[in-house]
Amino acid sequence: MSPSQEELASLAAAIKGWGIALGFAEVRIADVDLSAAETGLQAWLDAGMHGEMDYMASHGMKRARPAELVPGTVRVITARMNYLPESAGADWRAREQARLADPNAAVISVYARGRDYHKVLRARLQQLADKVRAAVGEFGYRVFTDSAPVMELPLAEKSGLGWRGKHTLLLNRAAGSMFFMGEILVDLPLPVDAPIDAHCGQCSACITACPTGAIVAPGRLDARRCISYLTIELKGAIPPELRSLIGNRVYGCDDCQTACPWNKFAQRATLPDFDERHGLGSAGMLELFAWSEEEFNRRMEGSPIRRIGHERWLRNLAVGLGNAAAAGLRGDAAIVAALRSRADHPSELVREHVSWALALHGPQ
Repeated sequence: MSPSQEELASLAAAIKGWGIALGFAEVRIADVDLSAAETGLQAWLDAGMHGEMDYMASHGMKRARPAELVPGTVRVITARMNYLPESAGADWRAREQARLADPNAAVISVYARGRDYHKVLRARLQQLADKVRAAVGEFGYRVFTDSAPVMELPLAEKSGLGWRGKHTLLLNRAAGSMFFMGEILVDLPLPVDAPIDAHCGQCSACITACPTGAIVAPGRLDARRCISYLTIELKGAIPPELRSLIGNRVYGCDDCQTACPWNKFAQRATLPDFDERHGLGSAGMLELFAWSEEEFNRRMEGSPIRRIGHERWLRNLAVGLGNAAAAGLRGDAAIVAALRSRADHPSELVREHVSWALALHGPQ
């Protein structure tokens, strides 16, 4: 016998409570109709703004059709989990911006300084699904966290987790944007939550703050210019015309988030998984550039950074060391010596970026 509306409403309330107990900041429910997002997705793909992220296009419109991805799906449980470390002070945005002005500093996105969020969220979402199964018996579901062709943002918007900011990230009035998202596609006809209104108004701080002009219009991001894409997703050489704009950002970029006024409300993580590891919030460029491949793999075990590999790690750091020349450290002996130590690296990708960096430091 099918559950009544009262039973489904009670189950939905229980799911939200279980989610909070598991460390999520908020859990909500959406239907699966993303037809309104299909035109924008197709236009973005047609413009090539996904760059080398072929997986964005490989599933066609299935990305916008959860019921095709997982047959039988009628609802999506959406959840968000805060990741700003508990140790972050009230002035964390000012501190992050100050590090960008220090050419010796290796700036790594806040989200990547702790444990790999994929593992954390997936495990917690699975525990939430297990609780649902214990309550209702076997049911159809599938857990996702940035791991399959699912349009997370439109689903999060539909469920009322927040609204899509002009930088394309999800914003929440009570929490800014410093959180991860995950979903459980289910075959249970749970009552859905209402979306909320956008609250960006006339603010364009994120657009102004983007170092490379990747936010080409409100809500439209050209990934090919985004520093997060360039330092993480791009496998080959970083376009020379963009390298100087990257500054000392060696893994990801938080500029649009630190500039956003809503992040004065950013909530702290409740799980220790996102606490900073290996001093990545205060690491220096030379220290990280000296890591051997073995040391990189050992230190980055369990970190999202490990997936780019040592070769791209050195590529990114070489760009940062080159950019130190224009930030007052041109010809710095320690920097030049470090770059020279990698000048004959087995990787052509590393050699090319080291050569570019050395040229910025002048005749040797």
